[in-house]
Amino acid sequence: MAALELRHLRYLLAVAEHGNFTRAAEDLHISQPTLSQQIKQLERTLGVQLLDRTGRTVRLTDAGAVYTDHARRALRDLAAAERAVHDVQDLSHGHLRLGVTPTFTAYLVGPLTAELHARHPGVGLTLAELTQDRIEAALLADDLDLGIAFAGPHLPGIAAISLFTESLSLVTGTHHARTPPDPLPAAALKDRQLALLSGDFATRGHIDAYFAGQRVAPRIMVEANSIQALTEIVRRTPLATVLPDAITHDHPHLVPVPLDPPLPTRTVTLLHRDGAYRSAAAHAFTRLTHDLVHTRAYAPPGAGRPG
Repeated sequence: MAALELRHLRYLLAVAEHGNFTRAAEDLHISQPTLSQQIKQLERTLGVQLLDRTGRTVRLTDAGAVYTDHARRALRDLAAAERAVHDVQDLSHGHLRLGVTPTFTAYLVGPLTAELHARHPGVGLTLAELTQDRIEAALLADDLDLGIAFAGPHLPGIAAISLFTESLSLVTGTHHARTPPDPLPAAALKDRQLALLSGDFATRGHIDAYFAGQRVAPRIMVEANSIQALTEIVRRTPLATVLPDAITHDHPHLVPVPLDPPLPTRTVTLLHRDGAYRSAAAHAFTRLTHDLVHTRAYAPPGAGRPG
């Protein structure tokens, strides 16, 4: 086993991913003969055939499938170990990989990033806007340190910490809103023209479920995959939209109009892989996230402090 090196694991995983020595060699920036020779060396070291080369595509043998599963985990754990070694506990340096579902970029990411930079200016941030299922998969693959999304069900191995309760309302422009606006019966929505998030957003599914439950079918005049586009449309037209109330906090030209009955609330959570190494940057970000959501009144009145 002394001859086994990390490159052998990476080479095997590349061939398994591409199913082809030529494409794997191109991806690894080595020659195909070198790659083939290295895989054969690995097989000799282990004393077992890992790849079936008899078909048009290269396939893993049963032993190869078992071995690559362990190899992936080993490389993931080694990467975490490298981060642990280089993690500076005083936070003069460090890095955080954060994934968020799209609506949070409209009201939560900016304040969180500002707070992180103010408290720990040496910590870098890599931010990815992803769907919740992709955030959880990335956490399990150790491609992210933390995620911000909604309460479960979650994939096995994902741990969730409650942050606050998010409420949604009808949102209009200030040019035709009362101050304060009276609650609008859900039945009145059938007479409203709306601009809504597209079906790519989990929020849209939440909204559509409310409409279905109230048996109303508003006229949806615009669908957009950009919250910024929706806020500009509502600001400049008679159209209304449905968004988290917190988005209106930083937009004085938008007014939340409560619905009767109200849209169901959602619990916002901070996600991480259960049992994963937590860097100093991840611990610090968790603390400042809790601090920020309590000072900016994201939760509706009367909501308790999250655990």
